[in-house]
Amino acid sequence: MAADVQTLTDHFDNPQKVRDNVLEATIDMLSMNFDLDSTTFFIQSQIPAIAELTVFFSNLVSLNRVLRNPTVKTEIDQKKAIFGEHGESVNFGFVGYPVSQAADILFLRANIVPTGDDQAPMIELSRDIAEKFNSVYSTELFQLPEIRLTKVTRLPGLDGNAKMSKSLNNAIYISDSEEETISKIKSAKTDSGSTLEFDPINRPDISNLVTLFALVNDIDEATAVKDLVGIGYGTFKVKLAASINDHFRLIRERRQEWSSKPDKVKEVLEIGRQRTLVRAEATMQLVRAAMKIDY
Repeated sequence: MAADVQTLTDHFDNPQKVRDNVLEATIDMLSMNFDLDSTTFFIQSQIPAIAELTVFFSNLVSLNRVLRNPTVKTEIDQKKAIFGEHGESVNFGFVGYPVSQAADILFLRANIVPTGDDQAPMIELSRDIAEKFNSVYSTELFQLPEIRLTKVTRLPGLDGNAKMSKSLNNAIYISDSEEETISKIKSAKTDSGSTLEFDPINRPDISNLVTLFALVNDIDEATAVKDLVGIGYGTFKVKLAASINDHFRLIRERRQEWSSKPDKVKEVLEIGRQRTLVRAEATMQLVRAAMKIDY
């Protein structure tokens, strides 16, 4: 799903950026070589059921419950750090987006959600909402979705932050060139030590980079440290940038190919829209019946 509605909570005043990013995000995903016969790509705003279900779900959760969500609290704090006093003016859509995420999951009656550990509170809220809906409306319509953690549960940022994020400008993108990747790794934050070590608690900055090296080389961090013993930070960064570029080379080639075929990308999204609308309406008919609003 290209989550354009959710993106508008941050960029409602720059809709062209959101529109452009829908295609860019889709091209990123397509470059990963998914099987298009078994994978569906769609745009969030083109599925009205998600917005409808968000409204219904908003009655099943308290404002305090949403505000206690640690992911929301962290992101609000980040906004305050970036925008100062303007960070206090967080819009209602941003605060409520976890409810929309629950609708993203449950409109397809999904039972498994693959994600990182920072999204665990979102999945827990989705479970609470599903359980509340089933209880209030005497139905077993929604399964309680289970989280399936990704191999690296939180991809570390180049600035030492615990998470890569576009808003924090601390990430490497599939769309980056090899030269941009090298430049980003050269300027990535390290500590004042001289030896490579994986110690996320006491040495988070260099540990973040060790994790990236391990990930793109398909090894664990302990093995990475053994393989890199005796080299300095400068040499390590050169090896890390080369490993990332090797890892992404074929993916980036496919990305260039998809970028040259925007009509084909739109065709994939249209096929996905049609597939998803059928599934969505089937769910909503059951939801409206359970809520006695199937007039």
